This record gives sequence, structure tokens and C-alpha cells, in this order.
Amino acid sequence: VQLQASGGGLVQAGDSLRLSCTASGRSFKVMGWFRQAPGKERDIISAITWSGSRIFYADSVKGRSTISRDNAKNTVYLQLNSLEPEDTAIYYCAATSRWYGGTLSATGMYDQWGRGTQVTVSS
Repeated sequence: VQLQASGGGLVQAGDSLRLSCTASGRSFKVMGWFRQAPGKERDIISAITWSGSRIFYADSVKGRSTISRDNAKNTVYLQLNSLEPEDTAIYYCAATSRWYGGTLSATGMYDQWGRGTQVTVSS
């Protein structure tokens, strides 16, 4: 199983980006996005269930991001708008099938990880 993330880059404050993550080999109950800024811990920022009926956003991106998934392509997307320099980080795609109806923000349940894609926002 591989998770391949893409879509990062260097943008200016106020710009938008769409990150993509494609899972090969199998599908997952939950797919999500984490990010890790320099000197900080890796935090979950968004997640979505296979059906799309449950979605989580961290406060840091709520209101300016949209997560979605295309199950036919086994791909999850994260649209980030109104980017700020504080959004600069490595963004990681993660997935799990060890979800049984609880919170999507339980970081310990994610057991498949992509390599990450760098997002840099200049002021």
C-alpha cells in the first residue's frame, strides 16, 4: 500500500492550493491530512470517512479549507484557501481502516502514511 501526496509548492499569502493524495493497493475507511511545521509536532488538520458523511477540520484551517474524496480514484483532496505564512509546513496524507465510529481526529489510529509534500507560504 502506498499513499502518494502531491500539490504542494511555494505560494503567496492569500493564495490557494489543492493537495491530492492517492492510495494504491486498497481503499480505507478514513483518509486525512496532517501537517508539521518546523520545530513543531505533526498535527491532524482534516479527515474524511469513505462515505464522506463524517468530516473533521482543525480550528487552524476551519472555514478556509475543504476536504473531499473520489473513491473511484482512491484519492482524497484538500483545498486550502486564504493561505497564511503560518500554514508553511510539510503536509502528510494518512489513512486508516481502524476506525469504528469515533472521532476522526484520533491521531493514533492512522497507520498508513505518505511521504509528505512541502507547502511554503510567503508573506
